[in-house]
Amino acid sequence: MNLRSVETSTEELRFRANNYYLFSLLLSAPPNSETLQQVAQLGVPEDQAINPFLIKLNALAGAAKEHPGIEALDDEYHDLFIGVGRGELVPYGSWYITGMLMDKPLSLLRQDLKALGIERIESSKEPEDHIAALMDIMGIVIDSGDEFQFKTQQTLFSRHIKPWARRFFKDLTQARKANFYSKVGEFGIEFINFETEYLEMPV
Repeated sequence: MNLRSVETSTEELRFRANNYYLFSLLLSAPPNSETLQQVAQLGVPEDQAINPFLIKLNALAGAAKEHPGIEALDDEYHDLFIGVGRGELVPYGSWYITGMLMDKPLSLLRQDLKALGIERIESSKEPEDHIAALMDIMGIVIDSGDEFQFKTQQTLFSRHIKPWARRFFKDLTQARKANFYSKVGEFGIEFINFETEYLEMPV
């Protein structure tokens, strides 16, 4: 393996991990000014947006630049994910897979995380199958390099993200209260498509 291939591999890992962290950031809390500035800088020149993934990334970056204001985004986030009793969407794997919260998919996820030595932060209010938590976990796994081999990424994704994340992002694009977050959903669909293809490569 030459130096260039090593560098390319490192760039790919960094790119993938950063995208997982981006989704974790946007889906765990309403975006603040700093987050929006970061998202706004993610776009690529129009002549480089040569596939649906980059087109939707540019659309998300544009939405971050033209956002309606922090207060409006806070309201949008709460309407979508919190609400009075419940938000418009329920961003948990157990809900999407079985129709119930805190169900078997969460138990299986906890077993897999325990085997990897990944523990839930005690101060966290959300179970591990929240979409933001799962995205953060995948970012950590990718960032951990040799400690978590490619096969581990494949297993976590195929068991705990692939079965439902694309449906969640599609629902987000169609949610009545989604404005900025509809762009998050559109980019999310393309990212899950990208990761599905990437992680189906032979080890």
